[in-house]
Amino acid sequence: TQKPRSMLREASHQIIAGGSAGLVEICLMHPLDVVKTRFQIQRGSSDPNSYKSLGDCFRTIFRNEGIFGFYKGILPPIVAETPKRAVKFFTFEQYKKLLNLTPLSPGLALSVAGLGAGLTEAVVVNPFEVVKVSLQANRDAFKEQPSSFAQARRIIKTDGFGLKGLNKGLTSTLGRHGVFNMIYFGFYFNVKDAIPTSSDPTLEFLRKFTIGLVSGTISSCVNIPFDVAKSRIQGPQPVPGEIKYRTCFQTMALVYREEGYLALYKGLVPKIMRLGPGGAVMLLVYEYVSGWLQKNW
Repeated sequence: TQKPRSMLREASHQIIAGGSAGLVEICLMHPLDVVKTRFQIQRGSSDPNSYKSLGDCFRTIFRNEGIFGFYKGILPPIVAETPKRAVKFFTFEQYKKLLNLTPLSPGLALSVAGLGAGLTEAVVVNPFEVVKVSLQANRDAFKEQPSSFAQARRIIKTDGFGLKGLNKGLTSTLGRHGVFNMIYFGFYFNVKDAIPTSSDPTLEFLRKFTIGLVSGTISSCVNIPFDVAKSRIQGPQPVPGEIKYRTCFQTMALVYREEGYLALYKGLVPKIMRLGPGGAVMLLVYEYVSGWLQKNW
């Protein structure tokens, strides 16, 4: 009877710590996610709504949509963050335990566990991503746009729950989350174990934050083509009623052919600005909340 209680407590710690990490990260970093999505869905300089630069994007959104324009689509991520981060961290820990029983080296096992956690997380989060991107693409004033629930109902009514509706772009989301988490967890835990800890709490915090920052930055640079494909598939199509961006690799090839390889890295700066420090914040909040729970509960 003791073992099930212990496993339940461990799962509870991971769920609470993961949910806390996700909530803090999304509240701090969501404006950059809006900016990133806007860059990814615009189709080159021929797009009449094209932003000239990062600063121009911030100014235009603030001028036309107000301060709340930077928080468009925030409700789906907030609603999704607790189960999403719970799935991410809980499954990572479970995959890690299973892979410890295999001949894989500890370092490789961490990366494979991250890949598994990312793929599992993607399945949970994709419907929320579809709603979020469709709201973020809306350039109307904040007060004029539909609510998250109204948008979700509209998508379901029009296109259903499948790969044309609420699960549109699932393959791209699997690629985005799988690649990101494979590098994110693998790099963070391998490097953290390799660099000696510090007895000074401030230096130890900075050590973990720096490793998390580098981990989030590298992961963002590697997985962004999947992110661009996801935004194009889930965002508004160039011609209403005509599906141009259909599948992950078809979209990547089309963007590359029409706009060049740099288009596959659209939104990289705001993505790094968000997921570099955001990735560090998330891991630190998770570790510190988890540590506190283990001591006090």
